[in-house]
Amino acid sequence: MEIAVGRVTHYFDHLSVAVLALNENLKIGDKIHIVGHSTDLIQRVSSMQIEHHSVVWVKPGDHVALKVIEPVHEHDVVFRIVEEVLEPIA
Repeated sequence: MEIAVGRVTHYFDHLSVAVLALNENLKIGDKIHIVGHSTDLIQRVSSMQIEHHSVVWVKPGDHVALKVIEPVHEHDVVFRIVEEVLEPIA
């Protein structure tokens, strides 16, 4: 299952860093899916910064810089992938 958490507002190609405007929480280790017209990227969140300070989690309303492993584009949508745990049937 995927939950929309924000949008890409800027991309710094020389740093491979995307700036996200968030409407949901996000933390280091979360698996994300960035989707756009020509973007389809899945990765784990490994590094985030707000105002050049490293953070481990961010909340709705924050603008965060996120290291990405492939180029992304402004207006791409960012989803958090929630991995469902299935319990065995007794």
